[in-house]
Amino acid sequence: MRHPAYSRLGRVKILVLGPGAREHAIVLALLSEDADHEIVCAPGNAGVAASGIETPDLAYTDPAAVASFVRERGFDLVVIGPEAPLVAGVADPLRAAGVPVFGPNQDAAALEGSKAFAKRIMDAAGVPTGRAARVTAVAEAGAVLDEFGAPYVVKADGLAAGKGVLVTHDRDAAIEHVATWAPHGDVLVEEFLDGQEVSLFFFADGHDVLPLSPAQDYKRIFDGDEGPNTGGMGAYSPLPWVAQDFVAEITRTVALPTVRQLEAEGTPFIGLLYCGLIVTSKGVRVIEFNARFGDPETQVVLARLESPLSQYLLAAATGTLAAQPEPQFSEDPAVIVVVASEGYPGEVSTGRTITGLDAAAEVPGVHVVHAATARDAADGWVATGGRVLGVVARGTSFGEARERAYRAVSAIELEGSQHRSDIAARVA
Repeated sequence: MRHPAYSRLGRVKILVLGPGAREHAIVLALLSEDADHEIVCAPGNAGVAASGIETPDLAYTDPAAVASFVRERGFDLVVIGPEAPLVAGVADPLRAAGVPVFGPNQDAAALEGSKAFAKRIMDAAGVPTGRAARVTAVAEAGAVLDEFGAPYVVKADGLAAGKGVLVTHDRDAAIEHVATWAPHGDVLVEEFLDGQEVSLFFFADGHDVLPLSPAQDYKRIFDGDEGPNTGGMGAYSPLPWVAQDFVAEITRTVALPTVRQLEAEGTPFIGLLYCGLIVTSKGVRVIEFNARFGDPETQVVLARLESPLSQYLLAAATGTLAAQPEPQFSEDPAVIVVVASEGYPGEVSTGRTITGLDAAAEVPGVHVVHAATARDAADGWVATGGRVLGVVARGTSFGEARERAYRAVSAIELEGSQHRSDIAARVA
């Protein structure tokens, strides 16, 4: 049975939870629809507020606080953006109260919250992935690393904001990574998989899935994929180099089996299934799952989405994806370049002034999403975190989209800021 809000999709009262660029991108996609939705983003950020959206201060990782806020305001749909509230179980009391929620419950969110859980689900569902072994203490790490061989892949089991993964040829560094993360939980040593990485998102309603357009992100801080991992320094979409049947193959071999396995175990996955994939010489393998839209890939995927996002969010939340057509995307490519603070991904310098945002937004095909900004006393902009801004550009070709993105980046001034200069260079 469809939720009553679905039949009046012309206007839906939507709460988007989260403070980052991903949530800003979701809000912008909702605002671009013909429908006059009532949108609230909590806690949101200064960029979201500048888009004319209410951004109430809300403890968005606290299930009771969120449930109380939703009950008071009477939302038709709640969209949970980041991983932290999902793993904290924010979806559970909302769903129990009959509120349509786009985001898995706490048990299903373990697909991202625990890499060991994800590996077990993949094995049970027959999903292609690399070998992995669990390590609980430094004393056993050496033997496991020697068994798998270099390059060594070491992953913290729980959430680590993109910083819990180490890929290295240095055995001592791999052991040190185990030592860093083992006190906080299990650590996985995995088989190294060589190839091009792909991010592919799926809307999921607990039984069915619908794919979005694939993207590729850039995880390391420096050009040429050098330096430490980050939360993501840029991305582009679509991927002209994947096979024509790539999306259909991943739907059949990865997304559907995973969602059906979770359903069979009594933990239906409702929300956004992020498949982190690698195209190897032996076929496509899953590196990881996330339980939410990826950042910064979301910004380029949603920039190309031509179908109304709200339609799919609500269909997933209400179990009606099977009645929906596949989402449609513009053929125009999109590129995002992330502008980060000095020191990122380590200790960062914050509070520095940002100028040039208006000039950047005036570049054709460009919009800027905010990740970590605030207004100062003079109503100017300051940086408040590591990844500060995302400059998103569309164009009729990758070359045009890329040129526009970097032209806009060059207009932005932030002392000590850093960005990669090679985003989408391989396809331009």
